[in-house]
Amino acid sequence: MQVKPGETSRLLLERLQGYDFNKDLEETGTVIQIGDGIAHVHGLLGCMNGELLEFANGNAGMALNLEESSVGCVLFSGTKGVREGSKVKRTNRTMHVPVGRQLLGRVLNPLGEPIDNGPAFNTDKTRPVEALASGVTERQPVKVPLQTGVLSIDSMIPIGRGQRQLIIGDRQTGKTSIAVDAIINQRYTGVLCIYVAIGQKASVVAGIVDTLHRNNAMQHTIVVCSSSSDPAPLQYLAPYAACAMAEEFMYSDHSDVLIVYDDLSKHAVSYRTMSLLLKRPPGREAYPGDVFYLHSRLLERAARLSDDIGGGSITALPIIETLAGDISAYIPTNVISITDGQIFLESELFHSGFRPAINVGLSVSRVGGAAQTKAMKRVAGSLRLELAQYRELQVFSQFGSDLDISTRERLNHGAKLMETLKQGLHTPIPMEAQVIVLFNAKERFLKNIITGDVSRYNKGLVVFFKEKAADLLASIRESGQLSPETETKVRELCTAYAKGFRPSVSG
Repeated sequence: MQVKPGETSRLLLERLQGYDFNKDLEETGTVIQIGDGIAHVHGLLGCMNGELLEFANGNAGMALNLEESSVGCVLFSGTKGVREGSKVKRTNRTMHVPVGRQLLGRVLNPLGEPIDNGPAFNTDKTRPVEALASGVTERQPVKVPLQTGVLSIDSMIPIGRGQRQLIIGDRQTGKTSIAVDAIINQRYTGVLCIYVAIGQKASVVAGIVDTLHRNNAMQHTIVVCSSSSDPAPLQYLAPYAACAMAEEFMYSDHSDVLIVYDDLSKHAVSYRTMSLLLKRPPGREAYPGDVFYLHSRLLERAARLSDDIGGGSITALPIIETLAGDISAYIPTNVISITDGQIFLESELFHSGFRPAINVGLSVSRVGGAAQTKAMKRVAGSLRLELAQYRELQVFSQFGSDLDISTRERLNHGAKLMETLKQGLHTPIPMEAQVIVLFNAKERFLKNIITGDVSRYNKGLVVFFKEKAADLLASIRESGQLSPETETKVRELCTAYAKGFRPSVSG
């Protein structure tokens, strides 16, 4: 039987009608070059920037370089099992990580996988690691305090919810300790916390997790860890993955979140490593030209949302490590220009025993008093000026022994203030206790106390108030104000405690 050409066309059209041509089609490519954690793949013409790619052996990678004839892909699990000629498949989606409250209390890698030997968690929610920051109209001014529990910071360099405050200083000056104290202090405030370890030693991260457990702070915290032994792509991914987890709390739960990036210096180094391997042109200090955008698009995602869309917030505490106190280096100046202020820690102060070793003269908060309670502003308003005068007089007094009474009194008062600002490790002080201690110092109740007794005096003062006037402390905590009536009661109690205080016996 002879079939006419027109009949053949009709039969084919009938068969093909309604057939989904994309149903079983997958865009695949071939590895043409592999090495140093970078794979160059040919054949993925429709690949997106940042798209997740799947290799034949199950390894995952992310497309970062879209070239004319190939795609430059970074591998998260190393190059083992991947060779030239290996097949690569597109997933048609960008990199996502699991999110949700099930992650609280866990230690995760940047892919969102648990690494704490705990039980598996079930969450079907994911968010992209790269997301646009909220717009200007979706934000509101930073005005709600985020109490860190560190007296020096809460009194003179206040941090507000939604702020980006840089912690900067040389290695071994207590940068991480301040961030961990801030996390511990959120135990009863409802603020959720995420600690991101980028390129840290695994033993150091284990110590931080243990500290959080011992201080009952792990239950409201997620730790995202990319250790120094992990490939550069995982270290690069860590802060973005953690920020995606924080955005779930901010946008969906309307919660306040504190996120610590420890540290962005190592993050920039990991990005430089990947960029050089991808043969991108190097710039200053061999960093690629877009290293500023690397951190600006991350930190700009920290915000306080307007009440119309829930009012949640992300507060970012990025950490930068300097070399010999040089804050004018490339990465430090970049991050300083992005953030809303910096807390500068000084090696000389640290080694002289003044801890936390915060240099108040070089530290600043661009939000200022807007992120302080009225009670704190009342007792700490002149603190920075008094310390500056003390430092100036201290230098002057070294050149002469004959000082007038006024100068001696100011030097004595400044020394007592410096001693008051000293604080032990992982012992955050509640806001109401800070107000009491600073009021006591401001009103010169420490005038006749020897410097060595100041710390014991202040601790005893807080205990005295807790025993004699717990309702007064609660009033300050809830209202955030120091009314004239409250101030009178505080002064009376400070006077009573000063009369009963027994100085230590010297000699």
